Amino acid sequence: MTLTVQREDPARLEAEWRDLLPHCAYASVFLSPTWLKTWWDVFARGGARDLIVLGARRGSALAGVVPLMREGDRLSFAGDTNVCDYMDFPCAAGDEPALLAATLRSLAPSAHPEPVEGWRELELWALREDSAALAALPAVCAELGLNLVVEVEDVCPQINLPSAADGWEGYLASLDKKDRHELRRKLRKLPQAGVVGFEALDQPPDVEAALDDFVRMYAASRSDKAAFLTPEQERFLRRIAVALSAEGLAEITFLTLNGRRVAGVLSFRGEGEVLLYNSGYDPAYAGFSVGLLSKALTLQRAIEQGRRKFDFLRGPEPYKYDLGAKDLTVYRCLIRRS
Repeated sequence: MTLTVQREDPARLEAEWRDLLPHCAYASVFLSPTWLKTWWDVFARGGARDLIVLGARRGSALAGVVPLMREGDRLSFAGDTNVCDYMDFPCAAGDEPALLAATLRSLAPSAHPEPVEGWRELELWALREDSAALAALPAVCAELGLNLVVEVEDVCPQINLPSAADGWEGYLASLDKKDRHELRRKLRKLPQAGVVGFEALDQPPDVEAALDDFVRMYAASRSDKAAFLTPEQERFLRRIAVALSAEGLAEITFLTLNGRRVAGVLSFRGEGEVLLYNSGYDPAYAGFSVGLLSKALTLQRAIEQGRRKFDFLRGPEPYKYDLGAKDLTVYRCLIRRS
């Protein structure tokens, strides 16, 4: 049955949207209605942007969602790369080419001399290298007479974790000799700073209460993080952490020394994976590598929980490769009307 695409009310679409996500080939928290609503509430900037949420249906059944926004004559995925690592078209696995074609036809049908929704350029950012929509774009754009430019946007280093049976030692064995030696050396040294503890919080009241400590360490750990953490960015960070923890999709872990929180990691949960979203540490303990070790202990927890992938998300920071990560490439696609 042919897909029909039309603009829909995000609030009314939410329940169907949530029901669709488990059927997607890949559906992280970034593609959820919770993420879009939280981002839009914080960053919409009083009408400068127009939110356009399209629903694709087979008859009355929702087959896909296309969350877009318009600024002038330009359309893009709704959101921004400062806080969102992956984007795509939420739909059932295998429906990506049909959804993409139906969406682009609805936005720029050849029968219309002027574009529907008033756009000249469509930017699809943060498409993973394994996205079926990314693979389908060249053929769909060629069929519709649209110009397509694809460029590398960033990398998201990831680790394929060993089974829970192989455990931490199996992970260590996967590292090269130098990195394995350095990680073990740092872990042996850590008790010199005090009694080592590890705290994991995933209930909304606990996450909300812990955010003061987390935000303090986030801003203190690096000058660029402090500059990034505007009041607006901090408001978003706090809201999304609590909102996703209420859905069982977020947690904060802390490395502690003598009961004091010295490093923290905010991570999201996906299907069999952990996504490390943000982190921070107390610079007073930098000599004991607490920033790196808080991530290593969070990774160890993921192995114990049976997770199969640990995703460090955007950016080629050296520590990610020290812990054994390999790059997944993220692409930015520009579609222009001829």
